Amino acid sequence: MAALRPGPRAAIGDIRLVAVCRGSCRPSYLSSRSWQQMCRTCDHSLINFEMQGYVLNRKSKCITKKLLTTITGAKPDESEFDSVDAPLEPQTWEGSFLCGLLKSQPHIFLVAAAKQLQQMSIERKDTLTRWEHSIGSSEDCLHRRIAKMKEHECRTAIEDVMYMLIVHKYFKIEVPMVPNLSKLISNRRLRIWPPREADLESIHGPEVLGLIREHLTNIIRWVHRNGPKINLSTLQVKRLQLGRIYSASVMYGYFLKSVTVRHCLELTLARPQEFLQPIQLLNSQLATTQKQEQKEAFCSSAQLLSSSKPSSVVDLHDLKSYIMGFDPKTLELCAKLRSSEASNLIEKHSQALFGENVGSMENDETVILDPASLKRLLLEAIAFGSFLWDVEDYVDEIFKFQDS
Repeated sequence: MAALRPGPRAAIGDIRLVAVCRGSCRPSYLSSRSWQQMCRTCDHSLINFEMQGYVLNRKSKCITKKLLTTITGAKPDESEFDSVDAPLEPQTWEGSFLCGLLKSQPHIFLVAAAKQLQQMSIERKDTLTRWEHSIGSSEDCLHRRIAKMKEHECRTAIEDVMYMLIVHKYFKIEVPMVPNLSKLISNRRLRIWPPREADLESIHGPEVLGLIREHLTNIIRWVHRNGPKINLSTLQVKRLQLGRIYSASVMYGYFLKSVTVRHCLELTLARPQEFLQPIQLLNSQLATTQKQEQKEAFCSSAQLLSSSKPSSVVDLHDLKSYIMGFDPKTLELCAKLRSSEASNLIEKHSQALFGENVGSMENDETVILDPASLKRLLLEAIAFGSFLWDVEDYVDEIFKFQDS
């Protein structure tokens, strides 16, 4: 097999792919010594990615192989973090590249992801521009089909990039994601270890964490109440029902993140209005009265600031009261996914976690688990929803979703 000569830089910014195969003929532009050194370095058909002066090495099998995990078969004294395992395998080159990059060179992961998003945005814009310029000509149909194909390719690649960005967030807090449940279920019993509750809860604020704990308590009580009565430390739930609870918890985490951002924004906008009238009154009195009257006005204004705050402003500072004040339209707005890519990602991730036939009643087995394992699973789901909101917002700034 002839070796491939390194060509010009690839489409993604400073990234270029150099493939060398051991045992192939030495190209004329390399000396014998350089060729031998390259073969030793690229043993077992390694794929080298050169990016901004860094050489990123990973095996070609990484495209179809998951990252290693410590979540299966671990004991309390063997819970050291190695890497993040993702139940969903990337289907595109962009996702596979980021998968290997996260394991080999995580410090440049975000740079590579940003460049991929920028390049896909440029390519999509170019195809749409060519289509617009060809309208009315004989090439209109051709460029329209090319634009639709590019849009479909970009959507699939964007989903993989978004998913790897979510995996990267788990990687940063050193929490291994739960793999496909079939790997963890033995004799219908599911046990997830280590729980890592503190790490998964650390990404939320105190008020949000209170709402999450209330949600977990209600779910555990509901499962225990509607399942077979064994004991307080054992729960039984259908696999289909568990998948629905997981998806609902993902959406709950997405909703909480959306509400939190909205709440912080309204608090920021409410502060100037809260003190605007007392300050205006104080300035008017200082300009029209004498020195003694100015002191009295200042004292009275200070009392006004501390005692005249409306009750609605006090409720605004409490997140739970703020949510309870939502009308149905606002609730729907905060819970609605902003892109079809996010919706597809939740569906694909749930299928990879619970199995392709998670929605089928035929293979709906009963799963036995303890409350700690259920809590661990739901905490990851809520974190997934929160991360999805952040990633969706970040990607939309660069790529611009069509349906956002």
